[in-house]
Amino acid sequence: MIKQYFQDLKLEFKGYNGKKLSQDIMAGLTVTAVALPLALAFGVSSGADAASGLITAIIAGLLIGGLSGASYQISGPTGAMSAILMSLAVKNGMDGVFLAGFLSGVILLIAAAFRFGKLVSFIPSPVITGFTSGIAVIIALGQVDNFFGTVSKGENALQKLLSYGELGFSPNLYAVMFGLLIIVVMVAWPKKWNAKFPSSLAGIIIALAVNWILKLPVTVVGDIPKTLLSENRLTFGVMTLSNVSSMISPAISIAMLGMIESLLCGASAGKMKNEKLNADRELVAQGIGNAIIPFLGGVPATAAIARTSVAIKSGGQTRLVSIIHSVGLLASMFLLGSVMSVIPLSALAGVLMVTAWRMNEWNEINYIFSKKFANAILEFAITMVATVMFDLTVAILIGVFMGIMIFVVKNSQLKVDVSDVDIDRIKGHKIMSDHKTTKIMYITGPLFFMTKDKLEQVTFNSLNADNIIISMRAVTSIDESAVGEFKEVVKKAAENGACIMFCGVQENVMDMFQRSGMKELIGEECFFWDAIEALRYLSIIQNSEIAI
Repeated sequence: MIKQYFQDLKLEFKGYNGKKLSQDIMAGLTVTAVALPLALAFGVSSGADAASGLITAIIAGLLIGGLSGASYQISGPTGAMSAILMSLAVKNGMDGVFLAGFLSGVILLIAAAFRFGKLVSFIPSPVITGFTSGIAVIIALGQVDNFFGTVSKGENALQKLLSYGELGFSPNLYAVMFGLLIIVVMVAWPKKWNAKFPSSLAGIIIALAVNWILKLPVTVVGDIPKTLLSENRLTFGVMTLSNVSSMISPAISIAMLGMIESLLCGASAGKMKNEKLNADRELVAQGIGNAIIPFLGGVPATAAIARTSVAIKSGGQTRLVSIIHSVGLLASMFLLGSVMSVIPLSALAGVLMVTAWRMNEWNEINYIFSKKFANAILEFAITMVATVMFDLTVAILIGVFMGIMIFVVKNSQLKVDVSDVDIDRIKGHKIMSDHKTTKIMYITGPLFFMTKDKLEQVTFNSLNADNIIISMRAVTSIDESAVGEFKEVVKKAAENGACIMFCGVQENVMDMFQRSGMKELIGEECFFWDAIEALRYLSIIQNSEIAI
Protein backbone atom coordinates (compact mmCIF):
# COMPACT_ATOMS: atom_id res chain seq x y z
CA MET A 1 0.00 0.00 0.00
CA ILE A 2 2.90 2.39 0.79
CA LYS A 3 4.51 1.67 -2.55
CA GLN A 4 1.19 2.23 -4.32
CA TYR A 5 0.73 5.51 -2.43
CA PHE A 6 4.01 6.93 -3.73
CA GLN A 7 3.27 5.69 -7.23
CA ASP A 8 -0.10 7.47 -7.13
CA LEU A 9 1.58 10.65 -5.80
CA LYS A 10 4.06 10.52 -8.67
CA LEU A 11 1.20 10.19 -11.16
CA GLU A 12 -0.83 12.90 -9.41
CA PHE A 13 1.97 15.47 -9.62
CA LYS A 14 3.19 14.48 -13.06
CA GLY A 15 3.52 17.65 -15.14
CA TYR A 16 2.79 19.85 -12.13
CA ASN A 17 3.60 23.50 -12.86
CA GLY A 18 2.98 27.06 -11.74
CA LYS A 19 -0.47 27.18 -13.33
CA LYS A 20 -1.66 24.10 -11.47
CA LEU A 21 -0.17 25.44 -8.24
CA SER A 22 -2.11 28.69 -8.61
CA GLN A 23 -5.28 26.67 -9.23
CA ASP A 24 -4.63 24.65 -6.07
CA ILE A 25 -4.01 27.82 -4.04
CA MET A 26 -7.23 29.49 -5.20
CA ALA A 27 -9.25 26.30 -4.64
CA GLY A 28 -7.68 25.87 -1.20
CA LEU A 29 -8.56 29.42 -0.15
CA THR A 30 -12.11 28.95 -1.44
CA VAL A 31 -12.48 25.78 0.62
CA THR A 32 -11.11 27.69 3.62
CA ALA A 33 -13.94 30.20 3.28
CA VAL A 34 -16.48 27.35 3.24
CA ALA A 35 -14.83 25.35 6.01
CA LEU A 36 -14.26 28.19 8.52
CA PRO A 37 -17.88 28.77 9.64
CA LEU A 38 -18.62 25.03 9.47
CA ALA A 39 -15.58 24.15 11.60
CA LEU A 40 -16.67 26.65 14.25
CA ALA A 41 -20.28 25.45 14.14
CA PHE A 42 -19.53 21.73 14.20
CA GLY A 43 -17.00 22.20 16.99
CA VAL A 44 -19.65 23.82 19.19
CA SER A 45 -22.42 21.42 18.18
CA SER A 46 -20.21 18.42 19.01
CA GLY A 47 -20.27 19.41 22.67
CA ALA A 48 -16.71 20.81 22.52
CA ASP A 49 -15.91 24.38 21.49
CA ALA A 50 -15.12 26.36 18.36
CA ALA A 51 -11.39 25.87 18.88
CA SER A 52 -11.82 22.07 18.78
CA GLY A 53 -13.63 22.40 15.46
CA LEU A 54 -10.80 24.46 14.00
CA ILE A 55 -8.13 22.08 15.30
CA THR A 56 -10.02 19.16 13.78
CA ALA A 57 -10.35 20.83 10.39
CA ILE A 58 -6.69 21.92 10.32
CA ILE A 59 -5.19 18.57 11.31
CA ALA A 60 -7.63 16.57 9.18
CA GLY A 61 -6.82 18.72 6.16
CA LEU A 62 -3.09 18.26 6.65
CA LEU A 63 -2.92 14.63 7.76
CA ILE A 64 -5.96 12.88 6.29
CA GLY A 65 -5.88 14.99 3.13
CA GLY A 66 -2.19 14.28 2.63
CA LEU A 67 -2.61 10.52 3.04
CA SER A 68 -6.01 10.27 1.34
CA GLY A 69 -7.00 7.60 -1.14
CA ALA A 70 -7.62 10.26 -3.80
CA SER A 71 -6.38 13.71 -4.78
CA TYR A 72 -9.64 15.51 -4.01
CA GLN A 73 -10.88 14.45 -0.54
CA ILE A 74 -11.31 17.25 2.04
CA SER A 75 -11.86 16.01 5.60
CA GLY A 76 -12.87 17.76 8.79
CA PRO A 77 -15.68 17.96 11.35
CA THR A 78 -19.11 17.24 9.87
CA GLY A 79 -22.73 17.57 10.86
CA ALA A 80 -23.28 13.83 10.84
CA MET A 81 -20.38 13.29 13.22
CA SER A 82 -21.52 16.08 15.53
CA ALA A 83 -24.88 14.30 15.86
CA ILE A 84 -23.13 11.33 17.49
CA LEU A 85 -20.74 13.41 19.58
CA MET A 86 -23.41 15.71 20.99
CA SER A 87 -25.06 13.01 23.12
CA LEU A 88 -21.72 11.33 23.85
CA ALA A 89 -20.33 14.59 25.29
CA VAL A 90 -23.37 15.02 27.57
CA LYS A 91 -23.12 11.44 28.84
CA ASN A 92 -19.35 10.92 29.10
CA GLY A 93 -17.82 14.38 28.89
CA MET A 94 -15.10 15.45 26.48
CA ASP A 95 -12.74 12.77 27.81
CA GLY A 96 -15.23 10.22 26.50
CA VAL A 97 -15.43 12.00 23.11
CA PHE A 98 -11.64 12.11 22.76
CA LEU A 99 -11.20 8.47 23.80
CA ALA A 100 -13.99 7.26 21.50
CA GLY A 101 -12.44 9.27 18.67
CA PHE A 102 -9.04 7.65 19.21
CA LEU A 103 -10.58 4.17 19.35
CA SER A 104 -12.56 4.87 16.18
CA GLY A 105 -9.27 5.60 14.43
CA VAL A 106 -7.88 2.25 15.57
CA ILE A 107 -11.08 0.51 14.35
CA LEU A 108 -10.78 2.21 10.96
CA LEU A 109 -7.19 0.97 10.63
CA ILE A 110 -8.36 -2.57 11.43
CA ALA A 111 -11.17 -2.18 8.87
CA ALA A 112 -8.60 -1.11 6.27
CA ALA A 113 -6.41 -4.13 7.09
CA PHE A 114 -9.37 -6.46 6.46
CA ARG A 115 -10.42 -4.46 3.38
CA PHE A 116 -13.87 -3.60 4.74
CA GLY A 117 -14.19 -0.63 2.42
CA LYS A 118 -16.29 -2.65 -0.01
CA LEU A 119 -18.95 -3.28 2.65
CA VAL A 120 -20.35 0.22 2.15
CA SER A 121 -21.57 -0.82 -1.30
CA PHE A 122 -23.87 -3.36 0.36
CA ILE A 123 -25.89 -0.65 2.14
CA PRO A 124 -29.09 0.07 0.14
CA SER A 125 -29.51 3.61 -1.18
CA PRO A 126 -32.82 4.26 0.70
CA VAL A 127 -31.07 3.26 3.95
CA ILE A 128 -28.30 5.81 3.37
CA THR A 129 -30.89 8.46 2.45
CA GLY A 130 -32.91 7.73 5.60
CA PHE A 131 -29.74 7.72 7.68
CA THR A 132 -28.76 11.14 6.31
CA SER A 133 -32.23 12.58 6.93
CA GLY A 134 -32.24 11.22 10.47
CA ILE A 135 -28.90 12.90 11.15
CA ALA A 136 -30.29 16.15 9.72
CA VAL A 137 -33.18 15.96 12.20
CA ILE A 138 -30.76 15.33 15.09
CA ILE A 139 -28.59 18.30 14.06
CA ALA A 140 -31.59 20.62 13.81
CA LEU A 141 -33.04 19.51 17.16
CA GLY A 142 -29.62 19.78 18.77
CA GLN A 143 -29.37 23.46 17.82
CA VAL A 144 -32.65 24.56 19.39
CA ASP A 145 -30.93 25.84 22.55
CA ASN A 146 -28.29 27.83 20.68
CA PHE A 147 -30.80 29.15 18.15
CA PHE A 148 -33.33 30.36 20.73
CA GLY A 149 -30.91 31.09 23.56
CA THR A 150 -32.68 28.64 25.87
CA VAL A 151 -31.55 25.95 28.32
CA SER A 152 -32.53 22.26 28.29
CA LYS A 153 -31.24 19.01 29.68
CA GLY A 154 -30.90 15.43 28.45
CA GLU A 155 -28.46 13.08 26.75
CA ASN A 156 -29.89 13.43 23.26
CA ALA A 157 -31.83 15.90 21.14
CA LEU A 158 -35.24 14.36 21.87
CA GLN A 159 -34.69 14.35 25.64
CA LYS A 160 -33.59 17.98 25.50
CA LEU A 161 -36.66 18.90 23.49
CA LEU A 162 -38.98 17.17 25.96
CA SER A 163 -37.26 18.86 28.92
CA TYR A 164 -38.75 22.22 27.95
CA GLY A 165 -42.01 21.01 29.47
CA GLU A 166 -40.27 20.96 32.85
CA LEU A 167 -37.82 23.86 32.47
CA GLY A 168 -39.99 26.18 30.40
CA PHE A 169 -39.18 27.75 27.05
CA SER A 170 -38.19 31.45 27.11
CA PRO A 171 -36.43 32.45 23.87
CA ASN A 172 -33.85 35.22 23.75
CA LEU A 173 -35.21 37.44 20.97
CA TYR A 174 -31.75 38.76 20.11
CA ALA A 175 -30.45 35.21 19.69
CA VAL A 176 -33.42 34.35 17.47
CA MET A 177 -32.73 37.50 15.44
CA PHE A 178 -29.16 36.38 14.69
CA GLY A 179 -30.30 32.86 13.84
CA LEU A 180 -32.97 34.12 11.45
CA LEU A 181 -30.51 36.62 9.94
CA ILE A 182 -28.15 33.78 9.01
CA ILE A 183 -30.97 31.68 7.56
CA VAL A 184 -32.26 34.60 5.43
CA VAL A 185 -28.77 35.39 4.13
CA MET A 186 -27.97 31.75 3.29
CA VAL A 187 -31.32 31.15 1.58
CA ALA A 188 -31.40 34.45 -0.34
CA TRP A 189 -27.72 34.47 -1.32
CA PRO A 190 -27.48 34.15 -5.15
CA LYS A 191 -25.91 30.91 -6.34
CA LYS A 192 -23.53 32.72 -8.68
CA TRP A 193 -22.18 34.67 -5.68
CA ASN A 194 -21.95 31.54 -3.57
CA ALA A 195 -19.41 30.05 -5.97
CA LYS A 196 -16.99 32.88 -5.12
CA PHE A 197 -18.06 33.81 -1.58
CA PRO A 198 -19.92 31.21 0.52
CA SER A 199 -23.29 32.31 1.92
CA SER A 200 -22.50 30.85 5.34
CA LEU A 201 -19.36 32.99 5.63
CA ALA A 202 -21.25 36.07 4.44
CA GLY A 203 -23.95 35.48 7.06
CA ILE A 204 -21.38 34.99 9.84
CA ILE A 205 -19.57 38.20 8.88
CA ILE A 206 -22.83 40.19 8.92
CA ALA A 207 -23.86 38.72 12.29
CA LEU A 208 -20.39 39.34 13.67
CA ALA A 209 -20.43 42.98 12.52
CA VAL A 210 -23.85 43.58 14.08
CA ASN A 211 -22.82 42.05 17.40
CA TRP A 212 -19.45 43.84 17.35
CA ILE A 213 -21.19 47.21 17.03
CA LEU A 214 -24.28 46.65 19.21
CA LYS A 215 -22.83 44.21 21.77
CA LEU A 216 -26.19 42.53 22.30
CA PRO A 217 -26.88 40.18 25.25
CA VAL A 218 -26.34 36.85 23.48
CA THR A 219 -24.05 33.90 24.13
CA VAL A 220 -20.92 34.06 21.96
CA VAL A 221 -18.27 31.57 20.82
CA GLY A 222 -15.78 32.72 23.45
CA ASP A 223 -11.99 32.78 23.46
CA ILE A 224 -10.24 30.86 20.71
CA PRO A 225 -6.73 29.83 21.85
CA LYS A 226 -3.98 30.48 19.31
CA THR A 227 -2.56 26.98 19.50
CA LEU A 228 -2.99 23.55 17.92
CA LEU A 229 -2.52 21.88 21.29
CA SER A 230 -5.67 22.50 23.30
CA GLU A 231 -5.62 22.34 27.09
CA ASN A 232 -8.64 20.05 26.88
CA ARG A 233 -7.38 16.98 25.01
CA LEU A 234 -6.89 13.23 25.28
CA THR A 235 -4.21 12.07 27.70
CA PHE A 236 -2.85 8.58 28.31
CA GLY A 237 -4.18 8.71 31.87
CA VAL A 238 -7.74 8.51 30.55
CA MET A 239 -6.99 5.30 28.63
CA THR A 240 -7.75 2.83 31.40
CA LEU A 241 -9.19 -0.61 30.68
CA SER A 242 -12.61 0.29 32.12
CA ASN A 243 -12.80 3.54 30.14
CA VAL A 244 -11.73 1.86 26.93
CA SER A 245 -14.27 -0.96 27.30
CA SER A 246 -17.10 1.52 27.98
CA MET A 247 -16.21 3.53 24.85
CA ILE A 248 -16.04 0.61 22.40
CA SER A 249 -19.70 0.86 21.37
CA PRO A 250 -19.69 4.62 20.57
CA ALA A 251 -16.28 4.19 18.91
CA ILE A 252 -17.78 1.60 16.55
CA SER A 253 -20.59 4.06 15.73
CA ILE A 254 -18.07 6.81 15.00
CA ALA A 255 -15.91 4.48 12.89
CA MET A 256 -18.89 3.21 10.89
CA LEU A 257 -20.06 6.75 10.24
CA GLY A 258 -16.55 7.83 9.27
CA MET A 259 -16.27 4.89 6.89
CA ILE A 260 -19.67 5.48 5.31
CA GLU A 261 -19.28 9.25 4.92
CA SER A 262 -15.71 9.12 3.63
CA LEU A 263 -16.25 6.35 1.09
CA LEU A 264 -19.57 7.72 -0.18
CA CYS A 265 -17.97 11.15 -0.47
CA GLY A 266 -15.10 9.60 -2.41
CA ALA A 267 -17.44 7.70 -4.73
CA SER A 268 -19.55 10.79 -5.44
CA ALA A 269 -16.63 13.19 -5.88
CA GLY A 270 -14.72 10.60 -7.90
CA LYS A 271 -17.40 10.80 -10.59
CA MET A 272 -17.04 14.59 -10.64
CA LYS A 273 -13.27 14.41 -11.17
CA ASN A 274 -13.20 11.11 -13.05
CA GLU A 275 -10.78 9.64 -10.52
CA LYS A 276 -11.40 6.47 -8.54
CA LEU A 277 -10.95 6.48 -4.78
CA ASN A 278 -8.63 3.91 -3.20
CA ALA A 279 -11.05 2.84 -0.45
CA ASP A 280 -8.57 0.93 1.73
CA ARG A 281 -6.00 3.74 1.69
CA GLU A 282 -8.74 6.25 2.51
CA LEU A 283 -9.63 4.18 5.57
CA VAL A 284 -5.97 4.14 6.59
CA ALA A 285 -5.83 7.94 6.27
CA GLN A 286 -9.05 8.36 8.25
CA GLY A 287 -7.79 5.91 10.87
CA ILE A 288 -4.42 7.63 11.35
CA GLY A 289 -6.03 11.07 11.44
CA ASN A 290 -8.71 10.17 13.97
CA ALA A 291 -6.21 8.35 16.17
CA ILE A 292 -4.01 11.48 16.38
CA ILE A 293 -6.54 14.36 16.40
CA PRO A 294 -7.89 13.66 19.95
CA PHE A 295 -4.40 14.06 21.43
CA LEU A 296 -4.43 17.65 20.12
CA GLY A 297 -7.93 18.42 21.39
CA GLY A 298 -9.91 17.85 18.20
CA VAL A 299 -13.07 15.82 17.59
CA PRO A 300 -13.47 12.92 15.12
CA ALA A 301 -13.30 13.89 11.45
CA THR A 302 -14.48 12.42 8.20
CA ALA A 303 -14.48 13.37 4.52
CA ALA A 304 -17.05 16.09 3.76
CA ILE A 305 -18.87 16.13 0.44
CA ALA A 306 -19.64 19.87 0.61
CA ARG A 307 -16.01 20.93 1.01
CA THR A 308 -14.78 18.25 -1.39
CA SER A 309 -17.17 19.30 -4.16
CA VAL A 310 -16.17 22.96 -3.66
CA ALA A 311 -12.52 21.95 -4.05
CA ILE A 312 -13.22 20.18 -7.33
CA LYS A 313 -15.53 22.88 -8.74
CA SER A 314 -12.96 25.55 -7.82
CA GLY A 315 -10.40 23.89 -10.08
CA GLY A 316 -8.38 21.97 -7.49
CA GLN A 317 -5.75 19.75 -9.10
CA THR A 318 -4.07 17.82 -6.29
CA ARG A 319 -4.24 17.04 -2.56
CA LEU A 320 -2.39 20.30 -1.96
CA VAL A 321 -5.85 21.90 -1.93
CA SER A 322 -6.59 20.14 1.37
CA ILE A 323 -3.23 21.22 2.82
CA ILE A 324 -3.65 24.85 1.65
CA HIS A 325 -7.15 24.97 3.15
CA SER A 326 -5.65 23.86 6.47
CA VAL A 327 -2.99 26.59 6.28
CA GLY A 328 -5.77 29.11 5.62
CA LEU A 329 -7.70 27.91 8.68
CA LEU A 330 -4.52 28.03 10.77
CA ALA A 331 -3.93 31.63 9.70
CA SER A 332 -7.53 32.47 10.58
CA MET A 333 -7.07 30.98 14.05
CA PHE A 334 -3.99 33.08 14.79
CA LEU A 335 -5.01 36.28 13.02
CA LEU A 336 -8.79 36.36 13.52
CA GLY A 337 -9.21 34.43 16.78
CA SER A 338 -10.16 37.51 18.81
CA VAL A 339 -12.68 38.57 16.17
CA MET A 340 -14.28 35.13 15.86
CA SER A 341 -14.66 34.91 19.63
CA VAL A 342 -17.64 37.32 19.55
CA ILE A 343 -19.63 35.40 16.94
CA PRO A 344 -23.09 34.67 18.44
CA LEU A 345 -23.74 30.95 18.97
CA SER A 346 -27.22 31.48 17.54
CA ALA A 347 -25.57 32.58 14.28
CA LEU A 348 -23.67 29.29 14.12
CA ALA A 349 -26.94 27.52 14.97
CA GLY A 350 -28.52 29.21 11.96
CA VAL A 351 -25.71 27.89 9.74
CA LEU A 352 -26.32 24.37 11.05
CA MET A 353 -30.09 24.66 10.61
CA VAL A 354 -29.65 25.46 6.92
CA THR A 355 -26.91 22.82 6.59
CA ALA A 356 -29.22 20.22 8.15
CA TRP A 357 -31.94 21.09 5.64
CA ARG A 358 -29.58 20.98 2.68
CA MET A 359 -27.88 17.73 3.66
CA ASN A 360 -31.11 15.83 2.97
CA GLU A 361 -30.97 14.06 -0.38
CA TRP A 362 -34.13 15.75 -1.63
CA ASN A 363 -33.85 14.46 -5.20
CA GLU A 364 -33.63 10.87 -3.98
CA ILE A 365 -36.46 11.38 -1.46
CA ASN A 366 -38.71 12.94 -4.09
CA TYR A 367 -37.89 10.14 -6.51
CA ILE A 368 -38.81 7.22 -4.24
CA PHE A 369 -41.98 8.94 -2.97
CA SER A 370 -43.18 10.24 -6.36
CA LYS A 371 -42.65 6.82 -7.95
CA LYS A 372 -44.34 5.19 -4.94
CA PHE A 373 -41.61 2.61 -4.38
CA ALA A 374 -43.16 1.09 -1.27
CA ASN A 375 -40.13 -0.95 -0.22
CA ALA A 376 -37.75 1.99 -0.61
CA ILE A 377 -40.12 4.29 1.31
CA LEU A 378 -40.33 1.74 4.14
CA GLU A 379 -36.53 1.37 4.32
CA PHE A 380 -36.09 5.16 4.27
CA ALA A 381 -38.71 5.82 6.97
CA ILE A 382 -37.56 3.06 9.34
CA THR A 383 -33.88 4.07 9.05
CA MET A 384 -34.66 7.75 9.60
CA VAL A 385 -36.79 7.07 12.70
CA ALA A 386 -34.21 4.58 14.05
CA THR A 387 -31.44 7.14 13.54
CA VAL A 388 -33.31 9.72 15.61
CA MET A 389 -34.50 7.28 18.28
CA PHE A 390 -31.52 4.94 18.67
CA ASP A 391 -27.77 4.68 18.27
CA LEU A 392 -26.60 5.38 14.73
CA THR A 393 -24.98 1.96 14.43
CA VAL A 394 -28.27 0.33 15.39
CA ALA A 395 -30.05 2.47 12.79
CA ILE A 396 -27.73 1.29 10.03
CA LEU A 397 -28.10 -2.35 11.10
CA ILE A 398 -31.90 -2.02 11.23
CA GLY A 399 -31.96 -0.40 7.80
CA VAL A 400 -29.70 -3.01 6.21
CA PHE A 401 -31.65 -5.85 7.88
CA MET A 402 -34.92 -4.39 6.59
CA GLY A 403 -33.44 -4.08 3.10
CA ILE A 404 -32.28 -7.71 3.17
CA MET A 405 -35.62 -8.99 4.45
CA ILE A 406 -37.60 -7.02 1.88
CA PHE A 407 -35.32 -8.28 -0.88
CA VAL A 408 -35.55 -11.88 0.33
CA VAL A 409 -39.33 -11.82 0.61
CA LYS A 410 -39.68 -10.09 -2.75
CA ASN A 411 -37.38 -12.55 -4.51
CA SER A 412 -38.43 -15.76 -2.78
CA GLN A 413 -41.17 -16.56 -5.26
CA LEU A 414 -40.66 -20.03 -6.70
CA LYS A 415 -42.48 -20.78 -9.93
CA VAL A 416 -43.04 -24.29 -11.22
CA ASP A 417 -44.53 -24.85 -14.70
CA VAL A 418 -45.19 -28.21 -16.34
CA SER A 419 -45.71 -28.68 -20.07
CA ASP A 420 -45.83 -31.37 -22.70
CA VAL A 421 -43.03 -31.78 -25.22
CA ASP A 422 -43.46 -29.27 -28.06
CA ILE A 423 -43.30 -31.47 -31.16
CA ASP A 424 -42.57 -28.52 -33.46
CA ARG A 425 -39.47 -27.54 -31.44
CA ILE A 426 -37.84 -30.97 -31.67
CA LYS A 427 -38.21 -31.36 -35.45
CA GLY A 428 -34.85 -31.71 -37.16
CA HIS A 429 -33.08 -32.83 -33.96
CA LYS A 430 -33.28 -36.58 -34.68
CA ILE A 431 -35.58 -37.14 -31.75
CA MET A 432 -38.46 -39.58 -31.64
CA SER A 433 -41.69 -37.64 -32.00
CA ASP A 434 -43.60 -39.97 -29.66
CA HIS A 435 -43.06 -38.33 -26.28
CA LYS A 436 -46.62 -38.32 -25.03
CA THR A 437 -45.50 -39.81 -21.71
CA THR A 438 -42.75 -37.20 -21.25
CA LYS A 439 -43.27 -33.97 -19.27
CA ILE A 440 -40.92 -30.99 -18.92
CA MET A 441 -40.93 -29.16 -15.58
CA TYR A 442 -39.56 -25.60 -15.57
CA ILE A 443 -38.42 -24.31 -12.14
CA THR A 444 -37.80 -20.59 -11.78
CA GLY A 445 -36.41 -18.85 -8.71
CA PRO A 446 -34.12 -19.65 -5.78
CA LEU A 447 -34.47 -22.94 -3.96
CA PHE A 448 -33.93 -22.39 -0.25
CA PHE A 449 -35.70 -22.80 3.08
CA MET A 450 -38.32 -20.13 2.29
CA THR A 451 -39.37 -21.83 -0.97
CA LYS A 452 -39.19 -25.37 0.40
CA ASP A 453 -42.95 -25.48 1.00
CA LYS A 454 -43.58 -24.73 -2.65
CA LEU A 455 -41.27 -27.60 -3.59
CA GLU A 456 -43.16 -29.96 -1.29
CA GLN A 457 -46.31 -29.29 -3.30
CA VAL A 458 -44.67 -30.72 -6.42
CA THR A 459 -46.02 -34.29 -6.75
CA PHE A 460 -44.56 -36.11 -9.70
CA ASN A 461 -47.09 -38.89 -9.24
CA SER A 462 -49.92 -36.61 -10.37
CA LEU A 463 -48.14 -35.75 -13.64
CA ASN A 464 -49.06 -39.09 -15.20
CA ALA A 465 -45.67 -39.25 -16.95
CA ASP A 466 -43.07 -41.95 -17.40
CA ASN A 467 -40.30 -39.44 -18.10
CA ILE A 468 -39.81 -36.08 -16.34
CA ILE A 469 -37.23 -33.56 -17.49
CA ILE A 470 -36.56 -30.87 -14.86
CA SER A 471 -35.21 -27.64 -16.36
CA MET A 472 -33.24 -25.68 -13.74
CA ARG A 473 -31.58 -23.03 -15.88
CA ALA A 474 -33.53 -20.32 -14.00
CA VAL A 475 -32.49 -21.65 -10.57
CA THR A 476 -29.55 -19.50 -9.49
CA SER A 477 -29.03 -20.92 -6.00
CA ILE A 478 -30.04 -23.75 -3.71
CA ASP A 479 -29.39 -24.43 -0.03
CA GLU A 480 -29.05 -27.68 1.90
CA SER A 481 -32.66 -27.73 3.16
CA ALA A 482 -34.03 -27.38 -0.37
CA VAL A 483 -31.63 -30.05 -1.65
CA GLY A 484 -32.83 -32.42 1.07
CA GLU A 485 -36.47 -31.83 0.15
CA PHE A 486 -35.66 -32.14 -3.54
CA LYS A 487 -33.98 -35.49 -2.94
CA GLU A 488 -37.05 -36.85 -1.17
CA VAL A 489 -39.44 -35.69 -3.89
CA VAL A 490 -37.25 -37.09 -6.68
CA LYS A 491 -36.72 -40.37 -4.76
CA LYS A 492 -40.48 -40.94 -4.44
CA ALA A 493 -40.98 -40.28 -8.14
CA ALA A 494 -38.22 -42.73 -9.03
CA GLU A 495 -39.75 -45.37 -6.74
CA ASN A 496 -42.95 -45.05 -8.75
CA GLY A 497 -41.12 -45.87 -11.97
CA ALA A 498 -40.60 -42.36 -13.36
CA CYS A 499 -37.34 -41.58 -15.15
CA ILE A 500 -36.02 -38.28 -13.77
CA MET A 501 -33.58 -36.13 -15.75
CA PHE A 502 -32.14 -32.65 -15.20
CA CYS A 503 -31.06 -30.03 -17.68
CA GLY A 504 -29.51 -26.56 -17.44
CA VAL A 505 -28.22 -27.03 -13.89
CA GLN A 506 -25.94 -24.10 -13.00
CA GLU A 507 -22.46 -24.73 -11.64
CA ASN A 508 -23.08 -23.71 -8.02
CA VAL A 509 -26.33 -25.72 -7.92
CA MET A 510 -24.53 -28.72 -9.42
CA ASP A 511 -21.89 -28.38 -6.72
CA MET A 512 -24.60 -28.68 -4.04
CA PHE A 513 -26.06 -31.70 -5.87
CA GLN A 514 -22.64 -33.33 -5.91
CA ARG A 515 -21.92 -32.68 -2.22
CA SER A 516 -25.36 -33.80 -1.07
CA GLY A 517 -25.38 -37.08 -3.03
CA MET A 518 -28.15 -35.92 -5.35
CA LYS A 519 -26.07 -36.49 -8.45
CA GLU A 520 -25.20 -40.00 -7.32
CA LEU A 521 -28.86 -40.72 -6.54
CA ILE A 522 -30.08 -39.73 -10.02
CA GLY A 523 -27.04 -40.90 -11.96
CA GLU A 524 -24.50 -38.72 -13.72
CA GLU A 525 -25.86 -39.78 -17.10
CA CYS A 526 -29.18 -38.09 -16.32
CA PHE A 527 -27.80 -34.52 -16.32
CA PHE A 528 -27.87 -32.60 -19.62
CA TRP A 529 -27.11 -29.17 -21.01
CA ASP A 530 -30.65 -28.62 -22.28
CA ALA A 531 -33.98 -30.39 -22.81
CA ILE A 532 -33.10 -31.29 -26.42
CA GLU A 533 -30.13 -33.38 -25.24
CA ALA A 534 -32.33 -35.06 -22.62
CA LEU A 535 -34.97 -35.94 -25.22
CA ARG A 536 -32.29 -37.24 -27.56
CA TYR A 537 -31.02 -39.47 -24.73
CA LEU A 538 -34.57 -40.76 -24.14
CA SER A 539 -34.90 -41.55 -27.86
CA ILE A 540 -31.71 -43.62 -27.77
CA ILE A 541 -32.92 -45.55 -24.71
CA GLN A 542 -36.35 -46.17 -26.24
CA ASN A 543 -34.83 -47.32 -29.56
CA SER A 544 -32.56 -49.72 -27.67
CA GLU A 545 -35.55 -51.15 -25.77
CA ILE A 546 -37.50 -51.61 -29.01
CA ALA A 547 -34.52 -53.36 -30.63
CA ILE A 548 -34.28 -55.75 -27.70
